[in-house]
Amino acid sequence: MMDWQDEGILLAIRPHGESAAIIQVLTAGHGLHAGVVHGGGSRRMAPVLQPGAQLALHWRARLDQHLGSFAVEPLRERAGALFGDRAALAALASVAALLVYSLPEREPHPALYAATETLLDRLSTPGWQADYLRWEVTLLAEMGFGLDLGRCAVTGEAEGLAYVSPRTGRAVTRAAAGEWADRLLPRPDVLVAGPADAAGLTAGLLTTGHFMERWLAEELVGRPLPEARRRLVVLLSVP
Repeated sequence: MMDWQDEGILLAIRPHGESAAIIQVLTAGHGLHAGVVHGGGSRRMAPVLQPGAQLALHWRARLDQHLGSFAVEPLRERAGALFGDRAALAALASVAALLVYSLPEREPHPALYAATETLLDRLSTPGWQADYLRWEVTLLAEMGFGLDLGRCAVTGEAEGLAYVSPRTGRAVTRAAAGEWADRLLPRPDVLVAGPADAAGLTAGLLTTGHFMERWLAEELVGRPLPEARRRLVVLLSVP
């Protein structure tokens, strides 16, 4: 018998049989992991098994390669606190969808787990949009596609950075870009630190979206990005 206990974030749930559900969770120690929750399709469990919920998990299976089953206990819910905030709910949906889309099963990513937990806890507070954008940068890095935003790829300078090469993901200063500027992606400061104004957020999402399409969708996964991310970008682009 295989079993472990951990804490995790509920990302997705789907019905299984008459009363059970299959959930996918992100944990620090066991990565993206699926399992059956017996009775998970019941009305009693509906408030517990909501996307974004923090759960205490006990997974059991006869063999490690089996789907196995989860016993779950709620630690805190998140979706309820976002009720009425369409953009924050869309951000939660985008995070969950991108993680399920990108991560291999059962491969721990503790840094990404920590960043995700922090972001989801921030969604009910002002200024979360900047945190979401930088979370996408973290996701790319965890998948092996880190952006080099700290120094110019041409001069090595750390000041005056304004662009990102769409081919390499490396930063370029305004002076070094010269006549090539219109072929480069924007590098707003919010990609690295600080709050996001509307223009910086839109520019940053354009840049991370480019690398998600090119590196995640085309090279790693082989299918289009989740629709949930597009919906979020549309909401954040509305003045």
